[in-house]
Amino acid sequence: MDLVAPIFEVIKCFAGPTRRYIKHHLQLQNDMNDLTIKMKALNDRKQDLELRKDAEVRCRKVVKKEVDNWFEDVRRINSEVEKIEEKFRVVSCFSRARLGKLVTQKIKEVKAIYQQGSFPDGIAVDGPPAIGVTLRTSLEGEIYVKDQIWGYLMGDAVAMIGVCGMGGIGKTTIMKHINNQVLEKSDRFEKVIWITASKELNIFKLQEDIANSMKESLPTDELERAATLKDILEEKRFVLILDDVWKRFSLLDVGIPSPTLGQGRKVVITSRSIEVCKSLGCEVVKVQPLSKEESMNLFLNHVGHSVVDDLSFMEIVNLIVEQCGGLPLAIVTIAGSMKGVDDMCEWRNALNELRERVRSVKGLDVEIFERLKFSYDRLRDPRIQNCFLYCSLYPEDYEIYKVELIENWIDDGLLDGFGTRQGKHDRGHSILNVLQNNCLLERGIDGYLGEQVKMHDVLRDMALDIKSEGPKFMVKASMQLKELPGKNEWTVNLEKVSLMHNSIFGEIPPHITPGCPDLSTLLLQRNHGLRSIPDSFFKHMPGLKVLNLSSTQITALPDSILNLKNLNALILVQCFMLRYLPSLAKLRALRKLDLFGTDIAELAAFCCSWEKKIAVVLEHEQCNFLLQNGVMQ
Repeated sequence: MDLVAPIFEVIKCFAGPTRRYIKHHLQLQNDMNDLTIKMKALNDRKQDLELRKDAEVRCRKVVKKEVDNWFEDVRRINSEVEKIEEKFRVVSCFSRARLGKLVTQKIKEVKAIYQQGSFPDGIAVDGPPAIGVTLRTSLEGEIYVKDQIWGYLMGDAVAMIGVCGMGGIGKTTIMKHINNQVLEKSDRFEKVIWITASKELNIFKLQEDIANSMKESLPTDELERAATLKDILEEKRFVLILDDVWKRFSLLDVGIPSPTLGQGRKVVITSRSIEVCKSLGCEVVKVQPLSKEESMNLFLNHVGHSVVDDLSFMEIVNLIVEQCGGLPLAIVTIAGSMKGVDDMCEWRNALNELRERVRSVKGLDVEIFERLKFSYDRLRDPRIQNCFLYCSLYPEDYEIYKVELIENWIDDGLLDGFGTRQGKHDRGHSILNVLQNNCLLERGIDGYLGEQVKMHDVLRDMALDIKSEGPKFMVKASMQLKELPGKNEWTVNLEKVSLMHNSIFGEIPPHITPGCPDLSTLLLQRNHGLRSIPDSFFKHMPGLKVLNLSSTQITALPDSILNLKNLNALILVQCFMLRYLPSLAKLRALRKLDLFGTDIAELAAFCCSWEKKIAVVLEHEQCNFLLQNGVMQ
């Protein structure tokens, strides 16, 4: 009897842990399902908060530190759960209990982080007062023009100013300096509003951009919007800068009160057309080419002053700068392409190439393009050149996230041959550095997804001019299209088509069956009214590799998509109405299926019999899940 009591005590000590061990072992599958559900809810909340955060930042508010810490916790827990999922795929019978215990702990942690993310007192606080946005820029020369514009703004004689000149002459750069100068040195105005208008003037977007800069919202009715915006602006003393205006429009149709002397309201437009400036009643300020001295200073600032340390280079550098015609954009891009070159033969060759280009063409725009094409040709590497040309598929003046652009290059096959996806991203960043160092892309404003780049509108025009022959681009991005281009525009030599950011509505007509055997890329994203694609649409696109239908209202994909044997990437981000996909097993080339923001829940139903891995994007920040042999890992 003396031995029995201690034995029972030992058994009791082991009974509790044993029960928990068995429970963790048996409940592992259920606990993993529970963890997956809770992570989905957490990431949904994260996505909602990111949208709120972006909206608050646009309104000049500062996100609370506790919110940033919460996002960091979510990123950390996502990484940890990803590792747990990897362990679960290969867990042995002997390791199940240990893993089950870890999963139980993570469920509690995910639940706690989810609850912390409610932020009942808001996610941001008011930032420091601001009357405008300081813009990144540098200016060489143009002092007289800048002083003239400044005098008109500070005086009472002129209410509307039109800054005109050829593309790439420096109109935007001058006005960025004026924008910053007003913010720093003048209390004459309460608000400085900078809006980029671009070639296809969209009144609705123009109104929205002005209202956002004033931290105001507008009704949806067209007449009410203009009246509301007018009331808002009439209460302020403001300078409104409309950059890159291509055609005449009515200020009152937009809701911009007529600038009148003595009331503290001024409007400045920049345009390539003096007629547009005059038609709007502007006092015209014409931007002239840079002088010889200004041109040389700008060139040396970008190529490096050391190039003229050797006096033998001085004459040839002078001649190259002369070939730039005093055009700042040409000077900057050509200087960027010659940076680091110390071989006299190469400099002489560059001069001969420039002379031949300019001599062989007639017409101002063509001459500008030929000067800029010199920098494009000096990239040498066709892969880098194609990456540059790809940027022209985006709308004019569009700021592109670097990570998005590189993903698109990968989807398009432009970075094939660089091993892993990480290796391709590294190569993509290297190419972006080359393009920025050669001044073929500009740095944009950093956004919530990181750094952005932007293509100067003249360089975009040049890129589209390059792709107007041979394998062609058809680019009608952000042109307010309400229907697809006509059948005659879908020519057999099309390589890429960009119809993104339009208002294409309803169903694509069944009679439009483009015969484009070499079409590799079709971009239809952000046509929010697009609802249906007929079965006939994809029948004659055998070469299609990338199809982007993101942010449309399509409910199903037609079965003819199965004819796209070369399809590499199918992008369906934020297709909220999507309910049906045909079985994609026949698409053997498919490597990426992006379903982020859709309600497609069961992948196994339509993705089966895969022989190779594809990346299926279901969550934010490129959380990729792999499908192999018909099973979602």
